[in-house]
Amino acid sequence: MGIIVLFFIAGLWMADGLVLIVAPERMIATLRQSIIVAPGFLKWGGLAGLLGLVLLVVTQGIAYQPLWIIVGLSMVAKGIFLYAGSDVWRLRIVKWCLEREPVDYRIWGVGLCTLSVLLLDAMNWGRE
Repeated sequence: MGIIVLFFIAGLWMADGLVLIVAPERMIATLRQSIIVAPGFLKWGGLAGLLGLVLLVVTQGIAYQPLWIIVGLSMVAKGIFLYAGSDVWRLRIVKWCLEREPVDYRIWGVGLCTLSVLLLDAMNWGRE
């Protein structure tokens, strides 16, 4: 079951990364609109904390272990902040994040795609 969740995480990272590389303006506009229509949508960011915990537990003993510890802890911290942080701080930080230049989003996109490929490599995906 854990390996399936890791494939899910890798797929999410790849999908998000590719969209940020190809169409960052459109993705950010959609995110802005979602926050305007449903501000409680940010609470779903708490799911990142749960996925970070899964990443920490399931990646024990696979390649790039220090990377997964750092990424998992970062995901947990982000998830806790988005779920339990004060509305003022949450909206302030999200607003700051959504006001970056397109090149900044593309760099994040490359990073997410890289994490995805490294996670798939650590799971020996595509090897015989």
